[in-house]
Amino acid sequence: MVRLVRSGESMHLVANRFRVGVSTVALWVGRAKGQRLDRADFADRPPGCAHGWNRVCRDIERRIVELRKSLREQSVLGEYGAAAIRVALRTETDASTPSIATINRVLARQGLQDAARHTRRVAPPKGWYLPAVAAGEAELDSFDLIEELKIANGPLFWVLNATSLHGGLVDSWALEQATAKHVLECVLTRWRREGLPAYAQFDNGTQFQGAHQFADAVGRVSRLCLALGVIPVFAPPREPGFQNAIEGFNGLWQAKVWQRSTFQDLAQVKAASARYVSAHRARSSARREHAPKRRAMPRNFSLNLNAKLKGTMIFLRRTDEHGRAQLLGQRFEICANWPHRLVRCDVDFTQQRIRFYALRRKDPADQPLLHEIPYQREHKRFYGAI
Repeated sequence: MVRLVRSGESMHLVANRFRVGVSTVALWVGRAKGQRLDRADFADRPPGCAHGWNRVCRDIERRIVELRKSLREQSVLGEYGAAAIRVALRTETDASTPSIATINRVLARQGLQDAARHTRRVAPPKGWYLPAVAAGEAELDSFDLIEELKIANGPLFWVLNATSLHGGLVDSWALEQATAKHVLECVLTRWRREGLPAYAQFDNGTQFQGAHQFADAVGRVSRLCLALGVIPVFAPPREPGFQNAIEGFNGLWQAKVWQRSTFQDLAQVKAASARYVSAHRARSSARREHAPKRRAMPRNFSLNLNAKLKGTMIFLRRTDEHGRAQLLGQRFEICANWPHRLVRCDVDFTQQRIRFYALRRKDPADQPLLHEIPYQREHKRFYGAI
């Protein structure tokens, strides 16, 4: 192209001949201007200048490297980062010194930055705070409420969701009222149909745990679990991770059911939820083949809310600054050397003992006994509608 233009042809004709733009022809003609063709540089280059106009000169860059080395070896404070190097440069020269960001870029180019790498630990197994669940020997059902959803020009309602940790067996109920009695009926319906898990996990809502203002109060859902030999587990308040399974299904239900349609009444919500639950169960059926087996529900079971409590309840808690934990409406002294740490509190109504175990995500298999105390709960009549 350059040879043809130099021979007298116009750039337009040359561009048409080689099927390129006139600007391309002009680029290469300008690149070879004043040079022999065999000496012109026709190598392609990225746009812009080869070196930044504001790049630090080599002398300053070399001095930055030297200062870092000397500060690291001789500084009394032991500081040799970009801020310390900038202070040292400022004391050496009256000229403007590079910024901290520029010094960091110089150190990065020279490979002299200390990499502060985050240590990524392997996540603990599902249900790590319950050894039998973590080992895959026991199943855990999680229950949670989605509170106060509103149908346009309609009533408020609640959604009780359930899922099993290993088998992914989900359930969902849209409720006009979310009282403990309604929750109990839903839990009974699920367990009569699917069988009993070894554990049932809840948050600390009064529908699940019972009243909070009274000491030693045990709600009707907890009494149902104890009567059936299912161990109720209460997650620690404001603690992420323990409710991941059910919170994940809550998010799915809201995204795939509630937010996808406009509902006129609660019956439409229930129908859409039933279709989604059925499809979810079909998709997760392979998981249940390897899940721990569930016990059959006793025939002709009848719940006596005034029966003496037997069995075990578990509270997952985080201790305060003095190593104490709050459960059953009381504050228990556990271990002064275990402040602000997770504990598993096993309340054994049969043996009238409470055992406190240390929990650490970093080492989930190590759960030493921290403390054990006697717990004699006076048998109280259940106050509430039977």
